[in-house]
Amino acid sequence: YCAFIDAEHALDPVLAEAIGVKTENLLLSQPDCGEQALSLVDTLIRSGSVDVVVVDSVAALVPKTELDGEMGDAHVALQARLMSQALRKLSHSLSLSQSTLVFINQEAFI
Repeated sequence: YCAFIDAEHALDPVLAEAIGVKTENLLLSQPDCGEQALSLVDTLIRSGSVDVVVVDSVAALVPKTELDGEMGDAHVALQARLMSQALRKLSHSLSLSQSTLVFINQEAFI
């Protein structure tokens, strides 16, 4: 089985099926925040129930504090700290499993 963590909330199941994704074998989650997404990834890897976990995307893994804050609030390096902590934990979980973890990311041009 494969898990798709759709942090962007952008997966189109019709398009996925059209390009050959067997959605009946796909565990799909659309988490509310970065912490929820990364916690689910760790749980799935530790469970041994999935072969591949795909996270789409790193840029969409927004910390809950930032989501709950006001526009213009300073949230310096929250996402970097979240990812750093998660990667340390996930590295350990992955070393004990047969799962593969794929993070999707993209450059943002502003």
